[in-house]
Amino acid sequence: MLFSLKKCKEWTDQELVRRSLADVTYFSCLYERYEDSLLRYIQRLGLRDIQEARDVLQNAFVKAWKYLNTFDDRMKLSSWLYRIVHNEAISCLRKKATSTKRQQWAYAGHTEEDPEEWEKSDKWKSLEELDEHIHVVLDQLSLKYKDVLVLKFLENRSYEEISDILKIPEGTVATRINRAKKAFRKIAQGDELLLS
Repeated sequence: MLFSLKKCKEWTDQELVRRSLADVTYFSCLYERYEDSLLRYIQRLGLRDIQEARDVLQNAFVKAWKYLNTFDDRMKLSSWLYRIVHNEAISCLRKKATSTKRQQWAYAGHTEEDPEEWEKSDKWKSLEELDEHIHVVLDQLSLKYKDVLVLKFLENRSYEEISDILKIPEGTVATRINRAKKAFRKIAQGDELLLS
């Protein structure tokens, strides 16, 4: 290899794309740069089994390599990669949903509490419990709501980036985030809310 992974950090995404198209070994720089954040995103979408998430990531990067020559370098590479990973993860989630029944969680005893006070109370013995509760609630949302909440609040993506990743207008992103927050709040409070 003519370069080290340390050298990769000096190049922009666009430079790495150009180099990767000329020599496949440079593609490993892109993989190294985005592996952790994309793997975390896959798990936040609901594929928490690490091996399953890695398989989805691997498939997504194979597709990214296959279509790298179609990448428009006026766009952000991160948004393009998130879009590919998003599609792979959603496809995997849909396959899982059709092959097994989704487990439903009950939230007895929390219906009369304000969710903000609930989060501050001693019911949360650790941040891990709070994180698990957030993911349980997210799993009950429809994918269109789960997607925007994960991208906005867990991945810290801008409305423009979310628009690019999900291929929807920014106004629709704002509307979905607003509706998703309301649906999340109702589920967290213990309401039996079925979203489609």
